[in-house]
Amino acid sequence: MSSDSSKLLKDQPSCYGTVQHSGASISMEVTGYQRVRWRVILCYVLTVLTVGLLWLIFHWKPILEVLAKCQPCHLSQSDWVVIKDSLNQRFVARVWTEEIEDDCFPHLVESSEDDNRITLAIGVLEDCWKDTIQLQKQEEKNVIRYYTFEGLRYIWIEKRRSFCKLSVLEEALTCGDIHRQQRGLSRHNQNTKRRVYGPNVIDVPVKSYFRLLIEEVLNPFYIFQIFSIILWITEEYYYYAGCILFISVISIGISLYQTHKQSVTLRNMVKLTFSVQVRRDTGEEEMINSQDLVPGDCIVIPEDGIQVPCDAALLTGECMVNESMLTGESVPVMKTSLPDQDANYSLEEHKRHTLFCGTQVMQSKKYSMDQQVVAVVVRTGFCTAKGELISSILYPKPLGFKFYKDAIKFIIFLAILAMIGDIYSIVILEKQKVSVGRLLTRILDLITIVIPPALPAAMTVGTIYAQNRLKKYGIFCISPPRINICGKLKLICFDKTGTLTEEGLDIWGVVLVVGKTFEPTVHDTVHLVSSPILHALATCHSVTLLNDQLIGDPLDLKMIESTGWILDDEITESDIVSRFGMKVLAVMKPPLLEEQPHGSIQEMSLGILRRFPFASSLQRMSVITKKPADLPVEAYMKGAPEMVASLCIKETVPADFSEMLRYYARDGFRVLGLAYKALSKDITFDEVHKLERNYVESEMTFLGFLIMRNILKPETRPVIDSLNRAKFRTVMVTGDNMLTALNVARNCGMVGLQDRVIFANASPPSRDIPACVKFLPSDPAPGQQNGMEQQPGIHSLEQTDYHFALNGKSFAVVHDYFPDLLQKILLRGTVYARMTPNQKTQLVESLQKLEYSVGMCGDGANDCGALKAADAGISLSEAEASVASPFTSKIDNIECVPMVIREGRASLITSFGVFKYMAMYSMIQFVSVLIMYTINSNLGDWQYLYFDLVITTTVAVLMGRTGPAKELVPQRPAGSLINVSILGSLLLQTLLVILIQVLTYTVTTAQSWFVPANDSFSNKLPNYENTALFCVSGFQYLILATVLSKGQPFRKPLYSNVLFLVALILLYAVMIFLTLYPLQFIRQFMQLMLISDVKFKLLLLGFAALHFFTSLLFETAIDSGSLNMCKWPLCRKKQSKKLYKRLENELCYNSAWPPLNEIMYAESGRVINFE
Repeated sequence: MSSDSSKLLKDQPSCYGTVQHSGASISMEVTGYQRVRWRVILCYVLTVLTVGLLWLIFHWKPILEVLAKCQPCHLSQSDWVVIKDSLNQRFVARVWTEEIEDDCFPHLVESSEDDNRITLAIGVLEDCWKDTIQLQKQEEKNVIRYYTFEGLRYIWIEKRRSFCKLSVLEEALTCGDIHRQQRGLSRHNQNTKRRVYGPNVIDVPVKSYFRLLIEEVLNPFYIFQIFSIILWITEEYYYYAGCILFISVISIGISLYQTHKQSVTLRNMVKLTFSVQVRRDTGEEEMINSQDLVPGDCIVIPEDGIQVPCDAALLTGECMVNESMLTGESVPVMKTSLPDQDANYSLEEHKRHTLFCGTQVMQSKKYSMDQQVVAVVVRTGFCTAKGELISSILYPKPLGFKFYKDAIKFIIFLAILAMIGDIYSIVILEKQKVSVGRLLTRILDLITIVIPPALPAAMTVGTIYAQNRLKKYGIFCISPPRINICGKLKLICFDKTGTLTEEGLDIWGVVLVVGKTFEPTVHDTVHLVSSPILHALATCHSVTLLNDQLIGDPLDLKMIESTGWILDDEITESDIVSRFGMKVLAVMKPPLLEEQPHGSIQEMSLGILRRFPFASSLQRMSVITKKPADLPVEAYMKGAPEMVASLCIKETVPADFSEMLRYYARDGFRVLGLAYKALSKDITFDEVHKLERNYVESEMTFLGFLIMRNILKPETRPVIDSLNRAKFRTVMVTGDNMLTALNVARNCGMVGLQDRVIFANASPPSRDIPACVKFLPSDPAPGQQNGMEQQPGIHSLEQTDYHFALNGKSFAVVHDYFPDLLQKILLRGTVYARMTPNQKTQLVESLQKLEYSVGMCGDGANDCGALKAADAGISLSEAEASVASPFTSKIDNIECVPMVIREGRASLITSFGVFKYMAMYSMIQFVSVLIMYTINSNLGDWQYLYFDLVITTTVAVLMGRTGPAKELVPQRPAGSLINVSILGSLLLQTLLVILIQVLTYTVTTAQSWFVPANDSFSNKLPNYENTALFCVSGFQYLILATVLSKGQPFRKPLYSNVLFLVALILLYAVMIFLTLYPLQFIRQFMQLMLISDVKFKLLLLGFAALHFFTSLLFETAIDSGSLNMCKWPLCRKKQSKKLYKRLENELCYNSAWPPLNEIMYAESGRVINFE
């Protein structure tokens, strides 16, 4: 709550509260403001008196307009709200009111005394207020009050006394409530809800060219440009002002076209408008526009699929859905019907039963001929999952990159420098009795020189080149500013399956359990006899047929292929009923008799009645199947072995289960557990679909293991090795088994073969015992190998050769109960196994809190949250337009990671180089003009044009074309402009510029043939001082362009940028020509004096050469760290600002860390030796 608003209503603070985004940790602080008529009138008067200046300020800072025209008030009375987000950014939003019909409002949300139910406020629309609390009631009408922020509508809810996101109106719904909405809404209720929820569109605003033009022209950059052009015209720089005006018009035109085109492209990609079939409560069906959909509508899904226009819960049938646009996951996903139960409906928990907006239903399958596939709308517009992703693109969080903040500080410094130059100019020109008007124009002219208007545009050049180079490699970026951030990455997280290892796993074999004993491995599953484990392999999947092709998870496809069984889609429903005695979703047939191995004849088909799809949080999937005739119904399950075993009858799980699992997982195999359960044979199809998942997946019989070979992609090891050589931290985050993940980590080089691994095992609190953590070495310690038991507390690990490994459950406990311990674990944590999607996101955010710049590379929907949370998320996907992460790579391996890092480093170094060059370009011209002011002269019109357009523009455009270095190096580029190297470089180069120009001026005036400037010419041009400074300063622009175009270690050498090199050679040649042998018409054109003294001309070239070698020497010394050596005796070594570096230093001096074989309790931090 803001301080001004808290004083206003001390007795009713509830209406000034904090609005929490539903399901998110981001909070917003909202303060109400009410318009005051006299303040509004006063602002209009001041706007006229200031010739629109006040209006311009309000345009740049809308919050100032609200503060000026309004006063704080009760939220329920506000006309405007000021929103402060968690990053302390402030925004304003208009509060709108909309009348609701008296007889239709009660249909919207029923009043309830239950706190979980929401009651919408029946607001009072008033013409005026007596004061901010007491209402002057005149006429009461039913209204809703809301504001829109970042696409989302926030509605006033009287019961909560705050504005809440629309989605809270549906948050108390249970799965059963949604099932009861199958009948659909009446037209009356739908119209009423549409008034509240608004249209079902994700509206990307596309402004008209005229409005874009006005907003562009009112940009501070162009306001400054207009001011500069007017100033130059008054100084009779007509050609220069005309050229700048022409370039500005072209620039605005291109900017308008690109902005408009990008908005139209995004709108076309996002906006869905088509007809959908909905049910009405009368039993009728009708076609309506998708924009008119509201939560509660029941839509019919066609058999041949549909592009989903909203988030909808699937109530009947199955759908195969392509979600690549949202998640980057190219593998289609099977969606099954939502269970009819009393549990609260959650988009995250029930995502396997939810059709998300923007995804493509490839095909739908109904359970029977007389039943349709239907889904109930649960979210619309920006409240959908797609809407939230698009909102994050349209309204991105500030990146918080120091480079951009420091650039603004440096511009402020340049402005201060301009003021110092102005003071000097006033003193000098006042002595020369210059008129006040001329004095004023000269002072203002200095400001336009010192602050280069093209600086913001020039700094983006390197990023644009990097983005284009990445695009050629098949890497697409939807957030170009993140390219520079990639140059500062320190830690990279990798998913395992499909990222480090091949997506399609090879079936290595099956380990059967017979009589509580593991049998030898069967490598050829085709030879399995008809048995539960064979039936599990043939049916426990989510594969379906689309255009006679099997589609589904690659693991499922491999599993079916290994059995030789066939998915039959041609059998009719009557044949199915006659064969199985009921309807089935799919039929699996055994291989043809001639293809079956000798001695194993299988003729019995299996029907799949129901699927419980795989869920990362549950770590399993299951199916219910039916054998022909009167044989019983059976359930089969596959999933993480530990999870499957925990759901089986203990007597069916072999005693050496853990040992056998470790045996295969340690060798890098991916292991799945298999189980089955016999159900009643009298159960019907409808009863099967009413069974709860928890009942089906319990008291099962353990069948054995499915063993798959987890093969590393050939590119993985070289990439990890290159990242290790460059001192990057690499981390694996996977949902797979711990030992399998650890084996892959060793094979790919994340964990050295000789490095020690310590398991951090944590347990949540129980009834009498608090949460605890224990560190266990992955293999016996040396003392144990010699037959001696290692004593608790004795530490025998080197500080540089151990890694922590922990699973998702342990991570959750440490994250919640051991925040200080978590930081230490994260410093050395390398393998995180059995991690859920939410835990992956938590891990990335926790690493960022340690001030790591974190990259994340993954390939599927399970990584989507982590990809968005990371500083640089890279999704391996074939979907070019995926909004799953800032970067999308069509390269299906991790080679894209070093590419993005190298381009990021090159772009960052280019941005620094261009910034330094533009700053030095201003300083060169600033010094030249100040020297010319001493004789009441200036540079000529065409001289300005030559320096600004021919030299500087060419350099700024071409300097960024230099590509990235081929190899990553341990050294990282600086991320801030405020550091010794950059500031030292600018200072030394500036001093050198001043020295050379002053030396040139002094030597010129000392020549025997020198004649002072003639007052009869405009600006006293031509004159000798101007000509000499023109020649020398022209070389200075080119010298600094050469010296500041650094190559190694982050970019290729300058000569690799052929266009830039050719341009520099030509410009050097032109300057030599203008210095030694300028033609007469060129001299007149450029307002240069004829200098006949060849020795003097050669002396000017000597000054240029002296500047070149001295400047090069300075940069070489700075790159070698000489400035850091110089400052070392002057100041003590400061502690690193990065938290992870400070913690690393602390651990280096702590020989007792980590304490092995000890239990640490969360209650008091006490340590108890493990017995």
